[in-house]
Amino acid sequence: MPIEASMPKPSRSIRLGNLAHARSGDKGDRSNIGVVARDARAYSLLADRLTAESVAEYLRPLGAGPVVRYELPNLNAFNFVIENALSGGASRSLRIDSQGKSLATLLLEMPIPMPDDAGTSSPVPE
Repeated sequence: MPIEASMPKPSRSIRLGNLAHARSGDKGDRSNIGVVARDARAYSLLADRLTAESVAEYLRPLGAGPVVRYELPNLNAFNFVIENALSGGASRSLRIDSQGKSLATLLLEMPIPMPDDAGTSSPVPE
């Protein structure tokens, strides 16, 4: 039996903002989003679910390019670098947010799939 078949399938999700804080900014045509989990349990869940691929897919409607994720486990945090996020950079972009400041706010609305068996071990802070 493949490993995927034995893993619990998520049937519900939680807003990333319930699990983490975030802040973003820019350098040229790149945006950085720092995501800091509220605790170690949330970090563990996000390490599995908040991937570079899932962030790229979530930001795809903005026309953002490839995403690279850097892990900062001692801080319970991640840094995401988003290429081509600012339509040429702050001085060239016609976007309302030409400096990438609101990308963190947008990312905090991303739904994070939760395992069905999360029950009492849910990473959501009380």
